[in-house]
Amino acid sequence: MVTKKAYQPGLHRWSILLAACTLLLVVAGGLVTSRDAGLSVPDWPLSYGKLMPPMEGGILYEHGHRMIATSVGILTIISMIWILRTEKRKWLRTLSILALVAVIVQGLLGGLTVIYLLPWWISTSHASLAQLFFSTTVAMAIFTSAWWVRGAVETEENSKAPIRSFALAAPILVLSQLALGAAARHKAIGSIYHISWSPVVTGVILWVSLRILLHYAENRELRLGALTMLSVTFCQVFLGIAAYMTRIAYADAVQPMPLMVTFTVFHVAVGALTMATSVVLAVLVRRNVSASVQVFSRAQIPVVS
Repeated sequence: MVTKKAYQPGLHRWSILLAACTLLLVVAGGLVTSRDAGLSVPDWPLSYGKLMPPMEGGILYEHGHRMIATSVGILTIISMIWILRTEKRKWLRTLSILALVAVIVQGLLGGLTVIYLLPWWISTSHASLAQLFFSTTVAMAIFTSAWWVRGAVETEENSKAPIRSFALAAPILVLSQLALGAAARHKAIGSIYHISWSPVVTGVILWVSLRILLHYAENRELRLGALTMLSVTFCQVFLGIAAYMTRIAYADAVQPMPLMVTFTVFHVAVGALTMATSVVLAVLVRRNVSASVQVFSRAQIPVVS
């Protein structure tokens, strides 16, 4: 039973707001790269020496991205203070502090990207950390929900189809794929690396999801998590194909074309959702699936002479 002290609806709604604004920030970042608006504002932390420059051309995307990032930072600070003052779960208090550290580092990486004129390794780190931070905010929204506080419905791990350790492979591989995509967008590597790695990542996601649906479907949380990850992943694959085809179609265009920008930005956004769902599913597996205990009979125990 959920007690009033354990579940805080206000904090949960705030955590959802933070996650939604972070996804908007990811979209804004995708617009900056897709519109070739990087360095439209050549200084940092101010923009042309002002807090609010004229919002036109590439400045609209670059400075707009900074404004959303500032708002997310403020929301994260409030979230951390709220959790530290009201939450009894030590691990969640620690997570809120790590979230604030992540958003500060993210802002610094964004500033260094401008100061050092878009070095690919800083830009790629900036994009990859954004994905990790978004997954963290989604996890915080899950951890503050009523059904999480209510407790897990534990299922013993099937020794013939183990899942606790294998579920961790999905978010690790998705993050590597997102990093390759970021490196390709910042022209550090060719798109072929991102494209070639996608079947491996998709295959692991399919394998993990189907294993859950075949062997752990009686657990509602795991079943819904697996179905959600499958749906988001399939959407992401088709968006990736569309983004690549439109990029080829408009390769000779003098400026980024709206259709190409749209598919690319959606691909970046759904990539963040893919990462978040894989993280949440891995967390749900660790929460709901208890490690199986192998019982040996006396005849099975080897005798060492």
